[in-house]
Amino acid sequence: MAQYVQPYRSSPEDRPRPRNVSREEAMKLDGYRHACHVMLYAPTSAKLFDRVPIRYIVLMMMRFDGRLGFPGGFVDLRDTSLEDGLNRELVEELGPSFNTLKVTEQDFRSSQVREMPQKAITHFYAKELKVEQMEAIEKEAALAKDHGLEVMGLVRVPLYTLRDGFGGLPAFLSNNFIGNSKSQLLYGLRSLRLLREDQIQDAIWCSQNIQY
Repeated sequence: MAQYVQPYRSSPEDRPRPRNVSREEAMKLDGYRHACHVMLYAPTSAKLFDRVPIRYIVLMMMRFDGRLGFPGGFVDLRDTSLEDGLNRELVEELGPSFNTLKVTEQDFRSSQVREMPQKAITHFYAKELKVEQMEAIEKEAALAKDHGLEVMGLVRVPLYTLRDGFGGLPAFLSNNFIGNSKSQLLYGLRSLRLLREDQIQDAIWCSQNIQY
């Protein structure tokens, strides 16, 4: 009788960590798929309950697998550049706004090489928009090809912490994120100075100690 042998599954500690590389180094590596994602953000003077500053609108999305991530995806052979592939994905996921509103090489922020679960290089972009542009994207996203399929909907990231110490960004960070999108979010908040480092650290600590 054949015996079932449970496949070995490495623990997170056993898995090689993503490593940072320059864009130039990334483009020279063979055998890796390239994926591009973008953090869209816009400064706003709006206040929650007329007292809690929103500071910035930052968009992420709920994916088909129930995880949070940034808009974007894998670059195909038909794409002429990383940005061409990213903008194609944005039209599919976010709709007609990105027929004219393009992410460019100037919006590039970082690249990371990953060995698991597949060999891939993730390129991260950040693009500042106006509130009106963000609202148009949110409205038109329902018309996108992937809406209701690969994309369940857009989500605004709360960049504040409520009086209870958990509501807002800490609670948001306790969600399930795809791949390195959580670290990309934190990197974007830091590098663009959308929040102070102490605010980010407090939110991370609270997210790891939430009691429901």
